[in-house]
Amino acid sequence: MPSGTDAPLHPVQRHAGIEAMTAELAGQVAAVLDAAIRARGSAVLAVSGGSTPAPLYRALSQLDIDWARVTVLLVDERWVEPDKAGSNEGFVRETLLTGKAADARFIGLKTPDLSPFDAAAGLAMRVRDAGRIDLAVLGMGSDGHTASWFPHARGLEAALSAEGPPVAAIEARPSAVTGDHLLRMTLTRAALNQARHLLLMIRGEDKLAALEAARAPGPVEDMPVRALLSDGALPLDIHWTD
Repeated sequence: MPSGTDAPLHPVQRHAGIEAMTAELAGQVAAVLDAAIRARGSAVLAVSGGSTPAPLYRALSQLDIDWARVTVLLVDERWVEPDKAGSNEGFVRETLLTGKAADARFIGLKTPDLSPFDAAAGLAMRVRDAGRIDLAVLGMGSDGHTASWFPHARGLEAALSAEGPPVAAIEARPSAVTGDHLLRMTLTRAALNQARHLLLMIRGEDKLAALEAARAPGPVEDMPVRALLSDGALPLDIHWTD
C-alpha cells in the first residue's frame, strides 16, 4: 500500500458558520446536478452520513432540481438495518429524500447478507449500474478516515485500490470513532477516482487539525484520507467551518 509523499495541497475553503457553508454548497451541488441532467439526461449524487452534511441535505431537498432524474447513492454504510440506529440509509431518507427530493432514485449499500464481505460482489454490480458519480459528498473523522476507509481496517487495501471493484467490505478496528459499528460497506478509491466532483466537508477545530496532520507525509493506512489529499488530479474541494 502506498505511503503519502509531498502531496499537492487542495485548498481549504473556510466558512463563517454552518449556515454559510450550507447555503454556498447547496447552490454548488444543485448547479452540478442541473448541469449533469442537461448534458446527459440524469445525475448521480453520492452522499455520506454524519451531522455535518445534514443541513446541506435538508436544504437540497427543498430545491427545484429535477429529482426524478437523480440517483442518490450512499458513499458508505454500517452493516445495520435501515430502521436501526446508525444506518446511513435511514439518515439520508430522513434528511435528503424528503420534500422535492422524494422523487430521487435511491441506491443503498445494505443487503440481507450476514456480512458485507458476503455482499460485496452483488453490490459492485448495483453500483456500476448507477453510472459515473457526478458529485460525492464526503466527510472525515478525527482519526483521518473518510468514507469507511478506517485506519488499518480489514479490507482497507481493497478500498484504497485505484483499480478494481467500486465497493469494498470493511471490518474496522474498534475505536471511539467507530463505536460498535465495525462492519461496513464503502465505495472505493476506484469509484471516487471516476467522480466528476468530490466535496469534502469538515467541521470543528479537531477535524481541521486532523486534516493538517493528514497533509504531512506518512503511511496512507494510518490516515486513509491521504489517498485523496495526495492526488492532485482529483477534482476535490475541501470546505471547513467551526
